[in-house]
Amino acid sequence: MNFLASKAQLRASFLRWALFLVPLIVLLGFTAGQFGSPQTAWFQGLVKPAIFPPTMWFGIVWSVLYVMIGLSLALVVSAWGAAGRGVAIIVFAIHFIGNLAWTPVFFGMQNMWGGLYVLIYAVITLIAVIAVFWRVRRVAALLLIPYLAWASFATVLNYQFIVENPDGGTPAEEGAVERIEL
Repeated sequence: MNFLASKAQLRASFLRWALFLVPLIVLLGFTAGQFGSPQTAWFQGLVKPAIFPPTMWFGIVWSVLYVMIGLSLALVVSAWGAAGRGVAIIVFAIHFIGNLAWTPVFFGMQNMWGGLYVLIYAVITLIAVIAVFWRVRRVAALLLIPYLAWASFATVLNYQFIVENPDGGTPAEEGAVERIEL
């Protein structure tokens, strides 16, 4: 039996999905952020590129972007019966793994090249996500444009860290102690 949902039913479906997905996306982003930190001795010792913004902006920007990502995903997930909905959800999941992998790779493993590769993957797959979301709900795709801009900036910034620190920085040693002789 095929039937179309009313506008009220579609709004209710979106609201339910948004109340679930927005906190989930924010939580996943926060959790991934726990696998590395800019507070490490390794990162503090790196030469910062001229385009490196104040650290406080990263938390603010990512929080806003994760809310927008969650809303975008909720728009697609709640589009019952829309052509391409299932493919769009799968492409998003494949993409979001890359998003979540960057912090553990860059900060946790202290691997700037690996971080760059993860970001390139994330940007390319995000373009694919925007394309498939556009076919399902255009507003959902448009909500991801600021995320694409920030991910592109992050890719350039990651590359600039490599240029400024060609030796990769000095890896922090576990339990390292600074010794001073008198």
